[in-house]
Amino acid sequence: MGGGDKIPYPKHVWSPSGGWYSRPANWKGNTAIMFGVIGGCVALMWKLSAEREYRTRMPDPDRFFPSRYWSKQIIEFERGAKDSK
Repeated sequence: MGGGDKIPYPKHVWSPSGGWYSRPANWKGNTAIMFGVIGGCVALMWKLSAEREYRTRMPDPDRFFPSRYWSKQIIEFERGAKDSK
């Protein structure tokens, strides 16, 4: 069971993806580093987007509105609405 050994392949063939049966020794570390880099980029873009977000109309108080939790303009508007009550 198991299909036998790996088939022979030409050793002189090069490919950007690593060729046949490619499994670099440090693939787990490289993957973790790239997840960290991508996560950092997403966090920076999220922060920049939240800082630059501008609303001409505020969301209704009884509706679910996700950016209500991170948009500075909406947070300040709702804080002012609570103070005026």
